[in-house]
Amino acid sequence: MIKINQQLKRLEVKEFEIENQIVFNYFDNLPATERNEKLLRAIYIGVLALMEDRMSAFLSKTSNELGTELESLKMIFDMKKELFYKSSIKGVLAEDEIADFLNQYFSDKRLKDRALLTGHAAGALPRNKTGDIVCEVDGNSNFKIAIECKFDKSVRLGSIETRDLFIRKTDTAWSQLLEAQANREAKISIIVFDISLVDNSVLKEFENVGYIPNIGLIAIINSQKGDYTNLAIAYMLARDIALNSRQVDLDKDLLVILVNRIIKDISEITAIKNLVHNNIENNKMILKQLEKSILLMEFNQQYLKKFLEDGTLTKEDLLNYYQGEDVKDKYRLIEREINEIS
Repeated sequence: MIKINQQLKRLEVKEFEIENQIVFNYFDNLPATERNEKLLRAIYIGVLALMEDRMSAFLSKTSNELGTELESLKMIFDMKKELFYKSSIKGVLAEDEIADFLNQYFSDKRLKDRALLTGHAAGALPRNKTGDIVCEVDGNSNFKIAIECKFDKSVRLGSIETRDLFIRKTDTAWSQLLEAQANREAKISIIVFDISLVDNSVLKEFENVGYIPNIGLIAIINSQKGDYTNLAIAYMLARDIALNSRQVDLDKDLLVILVNRIIKDISEITAIKNLVHNNIENNKMILKQLEKSILLMEFNQQYLKKFLEDGTLTKEDLLNYYQGEDVKDKYRLIEREINEIS
């Protein structure tokens, strides 16, 4: 029934039939247009599951101990859990399930919105695929909501007030929200975490749904229980913001962000008082700290000037301001010169 085509690297299956009540019921409830896609997906998931020794052990153990129905239900639950925690595929499965949920939600609410999977394609930023799902509000491509799925405990909240520009660049909730908006040219963005895979810094601030003014929304779901309620709440809030957003002469919330960053940098300058020593190594540290502070003040003044002239910052401006790559590059050259002082 099965032939392996080595030349084309392809599995070829002849016509076959399967008699299984669970399989029949599942495909019987699907629209005819979706059955081929779901069959291929089922084969893919099944192969991944069989590759796991634990799944093979589970099947052999339960075949004689459990009834057919209980065995099938437990196998489905454990398989889903096993696949979910495999880092290589949990992101793909999450994106698919979230997009499916949203499109079903739109249908139930009789909205013309649609959710499109975009994580495989680059966006407006060069070679950048941030923004796994793009939702077009009322089917209008000019009113987009970008959604980033981050089932990863290493992604912290990353508030701009506490961010250190001189450490290695890592993804944070703030950076991913800004990046998704800029990359997908969206009105607003949402980042989705799973309750079992979310950093404590996010949970401490937002237990269910959170809103960071002018940045985006955070939704914490429970995919293992199939509970996407918080995503629905976050989406409807984002939808209202997208439809009612308007340009203002002076965005006070952005001004607060800029001022808070400047205050943080001023506090960095006071740390120089603790570096007054007589040896050359400590003097190097003082010079480095001074140069950092000077670069940061110039960097902040540049964006503050642009903000005051334009009345706002674009999402791409805000992303560049958050990441601060330019100031890091300038500091590397200065740091090298200081280290060469004998």
